[in-house]
Amino acid sequence: PLLAAAVSLLGSAAIAQTASPATPQPPSVVFPGQDLHQQITDLVAVAREKGSSGATLQDYGSYRIQLSVRTRSGGAEVHAHWDDVMMVQQGHATLITGGTVIAGESHPDGETLGTRIEGGQSHPLGPGDVFTVRAGTPHQTVVAAGTVYAAVVVKIDEP
Repeated sequence: PLLAAAVSLLGSAAIAQTASPATPQPPSVVFPGQDLHQQITDLVAVAREKGSSGATLQDYGSYRIQLSVRTRSGGAEVHAHWDDVMMVQQGHATLITGGTVIAGESHPDGETLGTRIEGGQSHPLGPGDVFTVRAGTPHQTVVAAGTVYAAVVVKIDEP
């Protein structure tokens, strides 16, 4: 129910449709739940091989809607210009926020990537949970071995 409400606010007619920011956008769009679950299923094979996979559902310029599937923990990251809003679809993980990024490397796009976070706060996540990570906040998603974790992600540009 929470995801359905969030998705109906965000909307789109076709799954995995990517529109450039210059393309006129419809006033409302729906991503049907069964289509999201099918696309997550399709992404799992790549995630099992590489540790993660994803797809952009819609790009509106100032924000974009994506699917993220993980079978392994991600590294630490800090987005200089993006807030993340995530709605957990499948599996369980631990989100670590705050603290210090270890072995962090800054990239020209404003992203900082590191190996892990030290001294952060742990937040258990499961299906139906919604969480936000503001731009500039160190964060890391930790996934237990053998787990498939999937979320709808809304990335909001914070110039």
